[in-house]
Amino acid sequence: METGKLYLVPTPIGNLKDITLRALEVLESVDEIAAEDTRTSLKLLNHFNIKKSLFSYHKHNEKGKSLDIINKLKSGLNIALITDAGTPGISDPGSVIVEKCIEENIEFEVLPGATAITTALVYSGLDTTRFLFRGFLPRENKERNPVIEEVKNVRDTLIFYEAPHRLLNTLGYLKSNLGNRRIAICRELTKLHEEIYRGKISEAIDFFVDNRPRGEFVLVIEGKSYEDIKAEKEALWSDLTIREHLVKVIEEGIDKKEAIKFVAKERGIAKKEVYKHSMDI
Repeated sequence: METGKLYLVPTPIGNLKDITLRALEVLESVDEIAAEDTRTSLKLLNHFNIKKSLFSYHKHNEKGKSLDIINKLKSGLNIALITDAGTPGISDPGSVIVEKCIEENIEFEVLPGATAITTALVYSGLDTTRFLFRGFLPRENKERNPVIEEVKNVRDTLIFYEAPHRLLNTLGYLKSNLGNRRIAICRELTKLHEEIYRGKISEAIDFFVDNRPRGEFVLVIEGKSYEDIKAEKEALWSDLTIREHLVKVIEEGIDKKEAIKFVAKERGIAKKEVYKHSMDI
């Protein structure tokens, strides 16, 4: 018996007109549809007059359901996976079944389509050449502190999802840990009440204190500037002589020859100038 095929099908993040012709074609052709919330998905399918058998596949059951899907695929059924909005696997169920398909050598196809990440990034007006998406920040500081520690010094534009009831708390946390950077807060993307707020994090806090957060949010935050990174590096050695700077670098495990190059680059001076201070080290 020929094995069936799994399709990961993105669905609109708001405006139903954003669904692709190819997505509709796949949803029409498959035998069954795995849905994050069958009630939400049923509204979408009814809108496009698609009648298919639905079963639930969400973050609380995806490990067990993935095995069920594998068995269905092995029996020859073609199955589409959809989530409530956006692309399966991106802050939504999907990655587990992909891993299973790869393990079992079962063919699957990922369709391109709607995602809030790139929409918000372009809306932000911030740097689009390099960006880092980290989904939802954990609620507790002990879990979100390591996440922010990883990203606070990168130059990439940062993207997070956030819920309305946590927005102000998260903005306060970001200001305390990232500084008062520029931010774009994108609300209800592609929907009737779509709104883009741009400003400093402190200004955003003031705005949303006066305007109660409603809907789903994407936060796009500027990365650390080259100037700030340079200033912080300079602050680490500004009180050191060239020799002291060189000794410090060598004590960190870098050999003398490489340390000379490193110190020269950090200070913006010639290697021969650093070399003169290395003779007795």
